Amino acid sequence: MKRYWALSLLVLDVLAAMIAWFIFYVTRATWLEHKMFIPNSTFYLGISLVPIAYILFYYLQGTYLNVRRLYRLKIIQHTLFASIIGSVLIFFVLLLDDDVLSYRDYYYSFSVLFLSHFFITLIPRLSLVTLMIHRLRQAGNGFSTVIIGGSERALHVFKELVMQQYNVNAFIGYVNVNGSDHALQPEMPYLGHVTSLEEILAEHHVDEVIVAIESSDHDRLHKILVKINDLRIIVKVLPDMYELLSGSLKMTNIYGALFVELNRDVMPLWQQAIKRFMDISLSIIAILVLLPLYLIAAVLVKFSSPGPIFFLQERIGLNNKPFQIIKFRTMYVNSEANGPQLSSSNDSRITPVGRFMRKTRLDEFPQFINVILGHMSLVGPRPERQFYIDQIVQHEPQYVLLNRVRPGITSWGQVKYGYAENVEQMLDRMKYDLLYINNRSIALDLKILFYTVAIVVKAKGK
Repeated sequence: MKRYWALSLLVLDVLAAMIAWFIFYVTRATWLEHKMFIPNSTFYLGISLVPIAYILFYYLQGTYLNVRRLYRLKIIQHTLFASIIGSVLIFFVLLLDDDVLSYRDYYYSFSVLFLSHFFITLIPRLSLVTLMIHRLRQAGNGFSTVIIGGSERALHVFKELVMQQYNVNAFIGYVNVNGSDHALQPEMPYLGHVTSLEEILAEHHVDEVIVAIESSDHDRLHKILVKINDLRIIVKVLPDMYELLSGSLKMTNIYGALFVELNRDVMPLWQQAIKRFMDISLSIIAILVLLPLYLIAAVLVKFSSPGPIFFLQERIGLNNKPFQIIKFRTMYVNSEANGPQLSSSNDSRITPVGRFMRKTRLDEFPQFINVILGHMSLVGPRPERQFYIDQIVQHEPQYVLLNRVRPGITSWGQVKYGYAENVEQMLDRMKYDLLYINNRSIALDLKILFYTVAIVVKAKGK
């Protein structure tokens, strides 16, 4: 059903863009130029490329990411913004060099281009979103929702939601926090205790989680949120009185219950697209520019000690998927014959060449290949082995949150700490990596890259 709505919206947008371009071109020829409409190369170029450009722009807005979460005001905002930007770009790329009798014709052309695309796109979109919202409000068609909490407070929240005229939640059950709390049992099925939350969410394909405990109970709330390791699940919590009085909350839902929707991916989709484009393009440039350095490093590694030039090791990446990280070998062969070991500043297993390569980060350069393959990003939390992840989560369960984003060649924690020598240093580095994923942006990535380049140039890596 999710794909049906997304595909329907995509088809409507393509048709709207083609129709708007046709109407614009016919109107321009007959009204402004006072001649018969005859299709030419510009017309065919526009009717082919304009829909593709708009679809790409809508995608970067996040329009097709979760269509069922769209609402009418949001679709108006998206359409208006895209129509303005798109019309300006089309005007300058395809129309500015046309011969006109007066500069007023440019204004007329732009107005027709903008208005035709805006209204021809908006009306079908609004109709589709209205139909979709109507379907969501029907019993059994809403977002599959689990309530965490089984107390009287959770029961009050549930009744407040189901009594709303605009409720789009389809409640499939509740998960209790205290074993004795079952006030919700007459209203919905009991799914289990919060200790089994991850299995429950996976089994029931949950869209939304409502945490009906006091947000002032920060320790318990924190442990619950760590278990919801899926960015596709919407999490809503009850605000406490301090948050309400401090004015730190921003809410726009007039009819809904008093919830705070947690935004756990702060980087907008358009920035994510730019970040991935930067990853691929800069990695390709780096490989081409650094090719002589690669050859020199390969020769040095080969003659520094017997063994292969490259070192492959399994690491855990995005969404906990394992991949093979590529490095120049900096240690003697069979350095971990007795099991996994972290390196230290005076580690005898590191070759003399390897010690220099670690200080300059040259051993990490082959990971540009990992970036191109999609395993890694230029900037992101450093990937670790499952062996050490299992140890870290015993001390700090929220370490698993780092795997919500692609791991990176460099990171905030790597700039601050370099290679971790023990689990305690991994935990210290983790604080900066968590801070990164909660504040990540293109600007922050560029700043981290700048400091990484400085470390490489000064050979001050640890």
